[in-house]
Amino acid sequence: MFKKEIAWSCRHMVRTLKQVQALPDLSHVRLACNMHLDLKMIPLVEGLLKKNARVFLTTCNPTTVQDEVVAYLVEAGAEACAWRNMSDADWRDSWEKAIAWRPTHLCEMGADITTLLHQRGEFGDVVACLEATGSGVNRLADLRPGYPIFNWDDLPVKEGLHNRHMVGLTAWQTFFQTTHLTLHEKKVLVIGYGLVGQGVAAAAKAYGGQVMVAELDPARRLQAAYDGWHVVDIHDVIAAADVIATATGAKKVVSAAVLDKAKDGVFVLNVGHVAEEIDCEYLKQFPNEEVMPFINAYQLNGKTLYLMANGSMLNLTAGFGDSLNAFDVTLAVMASGIKHIVTAGQQAEKAVYLLPQSVWEQAL
Repeated sequence: MFKKEIAWSCRHMVRTLKQVQALPDLSHVRLACNMHLDLKMIPLVEGLLKKNARVFLTTCNPTTVQDEVVAYLVEAGAEACAWRNMSDADWRDSWEKAIAWRPTHLCEMGADITTLLHQRGEFGDVVACLEATGSGVNRLADLRPGYPIFNWDDLPVKEGLHNRHMVGLTAWQTFFQTTHLTLHEKKVLVIGYGLVGQGVAAAAKAYGGQVMVAELDPARRLQAAYDGWHVVDIHDVIAAADVIATATGAKKVVSAAVLDKAKDGVFVLNVGHVAEEIDCEYLKQFPNEEVMPFINAYQLNGKTLYLMANGSMLNLTAGFGDSLNAFDVTLAVMASGIKHIVTAGQQAEKAVYLLPQSVWEQAL
């Protein structure tokens, strides 16, 4: 069945395959990829290997790793240090192993390896890097780059398609499949009104939810109000919310104080890249049990709180993530970005750049 899924994915990811075929010979490239390792990554990584690249795989999120995907890519010729639900210690060690492997190029989602290299001030053989996430780009703001880094999270085809539309759509689809419930008659609190939060709010309304939006940034609060949402303070409405969804990329936005005020039976989930938006450490002191796959019921001061996917990214931890056709655009842009960093991009000055339009528009 797995091989049939791979064949089906390739059939519906023609943009990606076209961009991979356009890559030059990569026999001089040692590419360390720190990213989600699910089925949809196979057409890209397998294509890189066929172009003679050496590839080392680590993960940006242990909860989203599909072990059979890693095994398939290792058999195809990649090296890897990643498995589902690996410990934090093993996860950190995987970055060390990627560095020891002496990559020439990096392809990251979250800037973990890049941050570690810059903390040490030692860049080895790395000459260029791609970064795919807003949280990773935010981390880069505090660095003095030791090599050119190309941000492709802020591209219109990435933020406008994946961030704005796909995350919210697939998060609620995963919610329905996991809980066997819909959002009808439920008050949904969306925390964060960046592009991901906007998509989460819009999809929740489309699926029948009564949506409230909490956002700290005054400009985004105003935008949410102009978009017609009921803009609220978390602490004022937390006791009324039936479902809480975080989409901020920040840590502990759903704090212990917020969790204490939550109503009995509330569902709490995260769709942001950072797995610590919910204070799960606080919850762990309370009795809990897994009542459904990816749903843990916590007995918190006389009430039940349902934490989904242990606070990790719901749509890719418990679900399939983006559709094949939508992710085909994302992955094709990644392939065009890889072509750039192994050719002209690696000659750029040491700085953070937006991936040039002349590069990414080739993927469309």
